[in-house]
Amino acid sequence: MSTDSHPTQQTDDPQGRFMDSFKEAMSLFPSGVTIITTRDDAGEPVGMTASAFVSVSLTPPLVLESIAKTAQMHEHLMRTDRYAVSILAEGQHLVSNHFAGWGQEGFTPTLANLGGLPTVQGSLAQLTCKIVNRVDAGDHTLFIGCVEELSLSTEGLDPLIYAKRGYRALAPVPTQEDPHG
Repeated sequence: MSTDSHPTQQTDDPQGRFMDSFKEAMSLFPSGVTIITTRDDAGEPVGMTASAFVSVSLTPPLVLESIAKTAQMHEHLMRTDRYAVSILAEGQHLVSNHFAGWGQEGFTPTLANLGGLPTVQGSLAQLTCKIVNRVDAGDHTLFIGCVEELSLSTEGLDPLIYAKRGYRALAPVPTQEDPHG
């Protein structure tokens, strides 16, 4: 199989061509958009937008968030043992932008409460998690949480997708009938 790809060599310069190509390659992988929330030391809600979210295990129900050590949320998650995840629905890009620090003037997302933690109202799913492990991973920490409680939307909306440095929508792919029945 032939491709038009251009191999890139790793260099010692972290700002060099390899790092730029690595970032570009990662931007090609679509992911859902989540908001990670908890409470600060004063009990106020804090949150951030994150797309590095994955289900790890069904038994027990474990999820993982990868958070940059430079993110303000990293410090909060190092000091608490619980957090919440809100999986955003299509059309909630303003919520994502708000928690990413690119907020639109005059827009404030509406928060709900699940298990004593702030969550995003109108999101597709809301999970509360107890941190069971923190794993050092380069310039990030992997926070593994055991899901304690969850709430699912009944509105049938599609998830908000992020890929190629922008928001995307799901589109059905025409398929042939499954020959295996």
